[in-house]
Amino acid sequence: MKFSVSAYSYDKYLRTGEKSLFDCIDIAKETGFDGIEFIDLNPPENMTKAEYASALKEKCCNAGLEIVSYTIAADFIYGCGGNIDDETERLKKEVDIAQILGVKKMRHDATRGYDCCDRGFKGFDDALPLIIKGCRAVTEYAATKGIKTMVENHGTFSQESLRVEKIVNGVKNSNFGLLVDIGNFMCADENPVEAVGRLAPYAFHVHAKDFHKKSGNGPFFCDGFFKTRGGTYLRGAVIGHGDVPVYQCLSTVIAAGYDDYITVEFEGIEDPVTGTSYGLNTLKRMVASIG
Repeated sequence: MKFSVSAYSYDKYLRTGEKSLFDCIDIAKETGFDGIEFIDLNPPENMTKAEYASALKEKCCNAGLEIVSYTIAADFIYGCGGNIDDETERLKKEVDIAQILGVKKMRHDATRGYDCCDRGFKGFDDALPLIIKGCRAVTEYAATKGIKTMVENHGTFSQESLRVEKIVNGVKNSNFGLLVDIGNFMCADENPVEAVGRLAPYAFHVHAKDFHKKSGNGPFFCDGFFKTRGGTYLRGAVIGHGDVPVYQCLSTVIAAGYDDYITVEFEGIEDPVTGTSYGLNTLKRMVASIG
């Protein structure tokens, strides 16, 4: 088993300009990670996205760090002004960027769901045909590049395990699977143990994440927390410090045959280097114990 880190874990540095993505590659290597994931590349003004991807790949090669996956935003309902064909073509161009990065896996969103003003009598099952159509078209193209594609249990609409399972079984393509984020299920108030047990057989990739959880039954004024769909309070945590049953979830995906990278995705208020390094140490001990 190898361990990688999502560049999103360093968002605190990247948003302020304190560090560049190139700096984060060095940090990841120094921390002891084997690989790194990139998300939604935004190149500097003097570079195209393709040039930026090429430069990042060269930097990672020189650092001895594998680029494990590429993650991008997508929305098959509202993306590209609501034109699903245009959104699909946009994502195919992102597959080309993934190819430049040299990754074997690319994760994209499904949809954020219907806007309140557009909801009417529409729910997930109404969105499902569009999601399936878009995901299938993208993965068929990605397969020609040797890249597998995935959706993640992400957000609150395309989130619970039963919904995500409908997507992967609807696409029905061996090149398409799931990025199982063991923490994100809590954002839609789902039990991670049950959810991971359902989705482990479909896992192409795994994110390890932890949250501190507080009841939403009353006002809560602690900084750094956000509300789940059902009003529970969550705050990003160092892996092993929070309330996500990380060990049990990892045991389940490993028992299902998963034997690839596990990625640390840190969203806590602690310093990113501290948060990711502590999380990495905990994951290594957990996986060694699971055997």
